[in-house]
Amino acid sequence: MDGELLLLGVKGTELTVEEAALFRKLQPAGFILFSRNIEGALQTRKLTDDLRELCLDEPIISIDQEGGRVERTRDFTPSLPSAAAFAAMSDMEQIARAGEATAELLCLLGFNLNYAPVLDLDHYPELQNGLNQRCWGRDAQDVINRAGMWNRWTRKRGMLGCGKHFPACGRAKSDPHEDLPKSHATKDELMAEDVIPYTALMPELDAIMLAHVVFPEIDAEFPASLSKTIVTGWLRDQLGFDKHLVLTDDLDMGAIHNRYGRGEDVKMAIRAGNDLAMICHHTDTAEHAAKALGELPIGLRDDAKARLARFRKKIKGLPAWDESRWAKLMEKITDISSKIPEPGEADDRSAVTRY
Repeated sequence: MDGELLLLGVKGTELTVEEAALFRKLQPAGFILFSRNIEGALQTRKLTDDLRELCLDEPIISIDQEGGRVERTRDFTPSLPSAAAFAAMSDMEQIARAGEATAELLCLLGFNLNYAPVLDLDHYPELQNGLNQRCWGRDAQDVINRAGMWNRWTRKRGMLGCGKHFPACGRAKSDPHEDLPKSHATKDELMAEDVIPYTALMPELDAIMLAHVVFPEIDAEFPASLSKTIVTGWLRDQLGFDKHLVLTDDLDMGAIHNRYGRGEDVKMAIRAGNDLAMICHHTDTAEHAAKALGELPIGLRDDAKARLARFRKKIKGLPAWDESRWAKLMEKITDISSKIPEPGEADDRSAVTRY
């Protein structure tokens, strides 16, 4: 059994006795929290502290906090502008302040990894493909400038970041939360546009998340997230992301869950070159997944664990809870949002908003 290569979701706003026992037994690499886990600042900080206490090594405590409609704290904090809002009004000073505020907020709540920035180019803004208002632009240089500024200031304030979704979830015409999209873009086409933000920002990215999208011109059999051709052959060997932490998107998404069985999916993920397999919802299957991972060659698992250990060394110490600091931060976020209006109503049909 090998739970250290799993990153797991949590069921509610506090740990159950059964969950705590499972996590203590599996010792996963870390956890991801969603809106279902978060109802207030002090409650969230207690939950993240409780998760830490279960782990022998410093766990990854992660979240999707992009701004706009993907903001898990929206029930008790003012919302920061979306990437699309900053694309419509490209104010670099406010982008820097937003990145800084995001990090300050998440650090106070006990997180150490944010699954952002989105580096997908906005190829299909009119489609429901899960990326509505989440992209920093259509042009690669615009994405580099805007997402790079946001990420830079997030990291300066102690929050590690993760570029997503390699190589190009922006090429998807449907939502991977529901089914498995397919794009016939060639590798040369992707290298000419979509991959440029990754290579340009490579020194400033702590982790990379793979897309649940099939690119048949590159690998006709497997989605990018489970493709050794894409993860190991392209991302790691060709582009040089051999020391970055690399992880799948949620394996419980319809794109994967509807096609591969639990156990086989996590083995495929690690064989492909990912370091971590993410299970966000069906955590009752985590023990089965850990047993499946234990069947993989020890050398393959050790390589992933070495990259995980390297990543853990980057994790900063957490600030103590400070009520006055929190109040000032809420004022700062409100001020940023007042200067950068949203360009329109967000499309909330995607499960990424409901999570």
